[in-house]
Amino acid sequence: MAQISQHALETAVKQYRDPYLGKDLYELGAVKSLTTDDSGRVTVMIELPYPSKGIAGALKELLTNALDDVEGVESVDVHVGQRIHSHKGQKDIQSVPGVKNIIAVASGKGGVGKSTTAVNLALALQAEGARVGILDADIYGPSIGMMLGVPEGKRPETRENKYFIPMEAHGLQANSMAFVVTDKTPMVWRGPMVSGAVMQLLQQTLWNELDYLIIDMPPGTGDIQLTIAQKVPVTGAVIVTTPQDIALLDGKKGIEMFRKVEIPVLGVVENMSVHICSNCGHEEPLFGHGGGERIAEEYDTTLLGQLPLHMTIREQTDGGKPSVVAEPDSEVARRYKDIARRVGAELSTRERNLTGSISSVSVTEH
Repeated sequence: MAQISQHALETAVKQYRDPYLGKDLYELGAVKSLTTDDSGRVTVMIELPYPSKGIAGALKELLTNALDDVEGVESVDVHVGQRIHSHKGQKDIQSVPGVKNIIAVASGKGGVGKSTTAVNLALALQAEGARVGILDADIYGPSIGMMLGVPEGKRPETRENKYFIPMEAHGLQANSMAFVVTDKTPMVWRGPMVSGAVMQLLQQTLWNELDYLIIDMPPGTGDIQLTIAQKVPVTGAVIVTTPQDIALLDGKKGIEMFRKVEIPVLGVVENMSVHICSNCGHEEPLFGHGGGERIAEEYDTTLLGQLPLHMTIREQTDGGKPSVVAEPDSEVARRYKDIARRVGAELSTRERNLTGSISSVSVTEH
């Protein structure tokens, strides 16, 4: 039997370039082992640095085909997994126990679909193989509970009369002011009380080994946003906007705020980019065109994705089953999962937090 060239094997593996990070698997440090045995069997272990379950099958197939072509190879066994690391927040603020990375989902103004994006992003990261939680920091208008289908009046369990055990909804760990008060109780609070309540919810929830905690921020750039920016180790922010000029203007303010407090902006999600008619499927850009791209270009950040204005997105979210779980194979869910992989990939390039919790490993494809 011909001796299999290790160099030829490595060259075959290098043909694959990661679609989100633009590097080959050796440049990413993703090849954990590449071995051969006497029978001509090649075994390769790949470990991507971001949630990537949705592309693991294609990666396995492409590598198998490339390695099959190497002289002397009789069979190929590819294992694809992922390892999500903890990354540094701003100014070395102490980590939140049980949480590796905190992603703030923010918008400069209300009504742009920020909470819908936050919930679907959390569910998409989970669908891609990560452990995910969501915190509703929108004290005045908490909506995450309803969007996740948590029954009204259900309360989180507590431990030692001090800590909240997060609610479980569609596999996510969740906490919200809506779980603590009734929706008939308006929050007539001044800024410092609101900020204190958010910090309490964050720090007194027993988050269980999360790769990502999504914080659904209140709209705007006020007290809560500044408190979170100064006291919470946020590893990255996602800005939600629509193509409308006024929303873009406010989106820019959000980016500026995060830049000032040294929180990296991972990118922009453009919501309601086109209206899709539920009768005939005709697409029309009701709120303008290309706004998200312009912001991303102007601020040297990434356009993470564009989502249509479609009735089913609202209906599914209002009904407590957001698009990613209601129709996991739909075009909308596919877009959210693509955004999730982009967010995770972008975050994986940031400086590691070596004092954070241990990285989790999961094998997604054998």
